[in-house]
Amino acid sequence: MYKRISYLIKNIFQNHFELAVVISAALIILMALAMDKFLYLQACPLCVLTRYVFGLIGVSALIGILIKKRIVGGVLIIMSSIGGLFVTSRQIYIQNMSVEEIAQLSGCGMPFHTQVEYFGLTEAINRTLAGGPSCAEDGWRFIFNFAEWGFLFFAIYLIASIYKYIKIDNIS
Repeated sequence: MYKRISYLIKNIFQNHFELAVVISAALIILMALAMDKFLYLQACPLCVLTRYVFGLIGVSALIGILIKKRIVGGVLIIMSSIGGLFVTSRQIYIQNMSVEEIAQLSGCGMPFHTQVEYFGLTEAINRTLAGGPSCAEDGWRFIFNFAEWGFLFFAIYLIASIYKYIKIDNIS
């Protein structure tokens, strides 16, 4: 049984990595949306931004599949993963601030989509990364909170992509 599972994982990693990234990123986004809907959670702007980065990872992998140049998809996945690590590490930092420090934050005053409408995409991202009291809430927790799980998944995408594409470059 162990050999079968090991063979399956190795086969997916070597032959269908980008497809697995697309599917896993989509499942992470769908799970977050379902939890919002059924557990009545309210996503803060940083959580919404994190979902967009997961979407960016999925699109990057899809680009790698469609243009048949796997290294392009790999570079895009690596860059998106680094961006995701930055966003989630910022949220984890905000969640670990003292109450006095959180009270001084004013970046997340309105939902992310509203910020994009009023301020444009770049300013909305800057304001969202500045953080706010809503971003400091832990919310739901299963061993880790959402931001910590996101950080873990972004790190897995980054490490797996680097390993995959360095190994391909050494073979070619």
